[in-house]
Amino acid sequence: MPKLADDLRIIDADTHLTERHDLFTSRAPAKYKDRVPRVVDVEGKPFWVVDDDVQLGPARAGTVIDRQGRKYAFEECKLNPIEWGIEAAWDAESRLAWMDENGFYAQVLYPNAVGIGGQVLANDVKDPVLRQMCVEIYNDAMAELQEWSDNRFIPMPVMPAWDVDACVREARRIAALGFRGVNMTSDPQETGSPDFADPAWDPFWDACQDLQLPVHFHIGASLTSLNFYGKYFWPSQHQNFRPAIGGAMLYLNNARVVINSVYAGIFDRFPDLKMVSVESGIGWVPFILQAADYQIMENAPEQAAKMSRKPSEYFAHNWYATFWFEADHPDLQGLIDEIGEDNVLFETDFPHPTCLYPKPLEAVEAQMTALRPETRRKVLSENAAALYRI
Repeated sequence: MPKLADDLRIIDADTHLTERHDLFTSRAPAKYKDRVPRVVDVEGKPFWVVDDDVQLGPARAGTVIDRQGRKYAFEECKLNPIEWGIEAAWDAESRLAWMDENGFYAQVLYPNAVGIGGQVLANDVKDPVLRQMCVEIYNDAMAELQEWSDNRFIPMPVMPAWDVDACVREARRIAALGFRGVNMTSDPQETGSPDFADPAWDPFWDACQDLQLPVHFHIGASLTSLNFYGKYFWPSQHQNFRPAIGGAMLYLNNARVVINSVYAGIFDRFPDLKMVSVESGIGWVPFILQAADYQIMENAPEQAAKMSRKPSEYFAHNWYATFWFEADHPDLQGLIDEIGEDNVLFETDFPHPTCLYPKPLEAVEAQMTALRPETRRKVLSENAAALYRI
């Protein structure tokens, strides 16, 4: 057992579990089994399809780690099927064993095939009845997983982003199932809903605040952000550089969400609402908050006067951010202090590209033990335990 886990219940705030191929078909009513998402052979490759064989995308392994535990560059393995990957990427019992071996008490789980923010279901499933059914089937499956694991798995349920009222109903339904947060696309306007600056979303924010459901925005959680992901790199770059460039620039999409949420006045109306920036790192946070304070006074002083706080001050009360690679920051304690030690969560991103692997806690042990003891406890365990009521 890693030394960091000797006296802490370490909570990994961002991981992914690849959807099993029968997730939807095993739970759908009989007349919908041929319409819900399922895996079929398309020219010798497994693909997720829905309804009348509308392709949602390749049925990937969802991991860069193979069955033998070897890690690959993303572009070299991204289309490999599920059986290629390490079992802990998709099998719940194997994942728990991996957690025990590597010193993690609990992991927050995000989807793959349905879109990291549920945007694949929201955008590609056109029949409204089928679309809502898919969301509920996915969330019900995650509720079963959470209960089976005795809350060591904390899955983030997806929301029907195309309909504000449906989001409110689903938030109340999943809260009754024991979920500890919601997973939201960053751009609901893609699905036909208003964007989040519109007060039409106030009933949803109110429900999430009332039900203690923090709202999570994972990088790459919308078509808008993924479109930018595919354009940031210069076309002649080597294929392996492309996800490196796109992945790094995706962090800025979450900076966009943070600034927009603050300027939209959401937290003045819902002061106890919590939001989480997932897999975004934290190094950009101090700069973006400083820029937000400066830019609003330069460009929107009348609107700034109506806010109860400076933009930067909302982050400390309403936002969290996750980090992993920045454990190598030359002044990690100073960086965390700038952001606020109560607002930072630790993650591994297992088993995705750039994840901490192998032996994730051993990889960051020196940096973590150099933190003040109270900071280390909060970042590795206590902040997430409080946020997710573990």
